Order: sequence, then C-alpha cells, then structure tokens
Amino acid sequence: MSVLESADPAVWESICLEQRRQTDGLELIASENYTSAAVMEAAGTVLTNKYAEGYPGRRYYGGCEHVDAIEDLARRRACSLFDAEHANVQPHAGSQANMAVYLTVLQPGDTILALDLAHGGHLTHGMHLNFSGRLYRAVHYGVRPDDHRIDFDQVAALAREHRPRLIVAGASAYPREIDHAKFADIARDNDALLMVDMAHYAGLVAAGIHNSPVPVADFVTSTSHKTLRGPRSGFVLCRQDRARDLDRTVFPGMQGGPLMHIVAAKAVCFAEAAQPAFREYARQIVENARMLADVLQSGGLQLASGGTDNHLMLCDVTSIGLTGRIAETALDQAGITVNKNMIPFDQRKPLDPSGIRIGTAALTTRGMKADEMKRVGSWILDALQHADDTDHLQRLRQDIADFARCYPVPGIDPVPSQAGQD
Repeated sequence: MSVLESADPAVWESICLEQRRQTDGLELIASENYTSAAVMEAAGTVLTNKYAEGYPGRRYYGGCEHVDAIEDLARRRACSLFDAEHANVQPHAGSQANMAVYLTVLQPGDTILALDLAHGGHLTHGMHLNFSGRLYRAVHYGVRPDDHRIDFDQVAALAREHRPRLIVAGASAYPREIDHAKFADIARDNDALLMVDMAHYAGLVAAGIHNSPVPVADFVTSTSHKTLRGPRSGFVLCRQDRARDLDRTVFPGMQGGPLMHIVAAKAVCFAEAAQPAFREYARQIVENARMLADVLQSGGLQLASGGTDNHLMLCDVTSIGLTGRIAETALDQAGITVNKNMIPFDQRKPLDPSGIRIGTAALTTRGMKADEMKRVGSWILDALQHADDTDHLQRLRQDIADFARCYPVPGIDPVPSQAGQD
C-alpha cells in the first residue's frame, strides 16, 4: 500500500494498526473471519469502478460484458455449493438479504414469527427498532428455560394462534444445530412461508457438517463471511418459481448498482468452499468449539444449552462474578476479542448483559486446532479471573501476541515496522 501511505498517511496508519491488531490478537467474535488472499485481491480490483445496475444480459449500463460473466459465475457457484435452484448474489449484506425476502412476500403489517433477539435471534428478525419490527407485526418464539433449546411446541402454538405469513428460522447467537425440517412442517401446517437465515452457519452447511435448509425452505438468506469465509456481503437462495419476484425486489426494489468487486470476491469464496480442504476446515471449527467449550466449563463458566454444536458458544460470566461488558473489556486488554451478549432469560440490560459470545471460525482459519483451543481457553479464564488487574492483562497480551504470530493470518503481510508504534 505504498501509494496509500503517501497519499493519505492518516488512513494508512489506522489500517496498519488494525492489521497489527488482527495478527497479534485472538479473534473470537463469532461473526468474524479472515478471507483468503484470493478473496481479498478480488475485492480490491478495478471492478470497484464499474456500475452494473440490472442483471447479466439485462443491464442499464454499457460495458458490462465482463462483470456479467463474473456475476453469472457467482450465481452458478452458489447454486452448486448449496444445491439451490436460484441465487441472487447482489445484496450488500445479510440484513439486505433478509429485507429482500420480506419485501418479496410480505406487505406492511403482515405477521412474521421469528426467534427472539434476547434468545439468540437477529435484529432483522423483528426487533422493534429495526425495519423488520417497524414494518411488520413480529411475534417471537424462544428457547426452553431448562435446556436453552428452541421450544418447538411454542413455535407451533404461536403459529396456530397468530397465523404468520412468514416463519423465520436461523439465529445469530444460538449454539446448537437447527432442525430446519421441523420448522418446515410447522410452516406447512399453518400455510406460512419459511425463510431460513443461515448467515452464521452457512459454511457448516456448505461443508455438509450441518443439515441444509435449502430443500425445505422457501427462501434461504446468508452472509458470505462468518463461517463461509468470504467478503462481508450477502446472498439469497430460492426455488426457480420465486426467482423473478426476488430479483425484482433486490433491483430495482431496494438496491441500485451491485458492488461488482464484492460479487467477484463472493464467486471466489464459493469456489473455495466447494473444495475438500474447506470441508476439513468446517469440521475443525466444530471440534475446536467443543474443545473450547469444555475448557471454559471446566473453569467455572456456565454455557447456554450446556455446550455447542456449531462454531459459537454463549458464556454466562455472572457465574464468576462479572458482567458481559466487564468481561469483554478485560479480554480486549489481553488481546482477546469477543463481544458482550445477552444469554437466554437474561435479567441484565443489552449494553451490560450477563454473557459473552465466543466463536472459533477465525482462529481455525489460522490453523489452530484442539490443542491450541486448550491454551486459548486457559488464557480466557486467566484474563477473566484478573479482570481488574491491568498489569496482569498486559503481560497476558504479550504472551498472546507471541503465540498468535506463530499462526499467520491469510493474505496479511507483516506490519511495517514504522507503522503503529506506541
């Protein structure tokens, strides 16, 4: 980035600092990952210069023959990867993918039935401040108090009572594999459509580690990052009979020109996820998560649902006398990045909840396995036990940096020595 360094030193400096943070720390935010060098290169190409409103073969701009080929490739690869009939790869993010489905099949005021945000759902699943909660009547199901698993009896009862137009499955903080077929049965019994938001576990679905929602859902939405390890963006899968309506909703209904450099990066990530090495990667994510969960539970932390089937876990830190905000801050000082998060039936407020959310996708990308998770888990426990000891946390930070540098981040060169010096 020699041109950027001279053209805008302030931006270059911040990028270098972030590069150092990523290489020297342990990234455990469940919704984050590292892209491959190929994905990053595709996202940084001349394609960012090209407007391409419309769809391949039906653009409103000239000069689209090459980006047409790229978008067609991305769509074909997405369909092949997930065994879907149609893919729209233009949504800028997962929230826009969800919006596209809502605007395709719902009218303002229609009822949706989705997982409660406080029990692991997402903002776009009907949270009252989000567009989904403002435009539609949102009814929420939750998890059972005894085991924190989705309460399908409640889902069925609420569907019978409220007759939703759309049932939404999927989550942003649910540590267990979701039974999509059960949701499909409930939707069918109540004349509802089913949308599955698989943003968090799409990589596990692509690898065959978790069951696929594609055969049973009317629409499947996702991000292309998280466990799928692509660029930060979104896409939608559906059956062919829904394709025309969906595409018209995305453009011209809610977006203008797609980000063709990101569409290209999605095409690359779909191809990567189809390789045998990716299946091994996804298997390792789950093995790492289970090992880390075991270590944390052995150290006194309580986990929602008692463990994990996927890439993430929810830890109740009040069991060791902390709050989620305090735990997040202490871990950050030690070079471990997580996010504070509500746990099911949390009695605390969202900005200072009872828990933290931890995920293993990013560290698995760096090549860490179960033995490394034992070490990471011990550092997490050590930092939480010394949450108010700044000197101790700084010593941990140096140990963690020395360790992290042994596991290179794909596509990231060493930070220039003159950048980001304290």
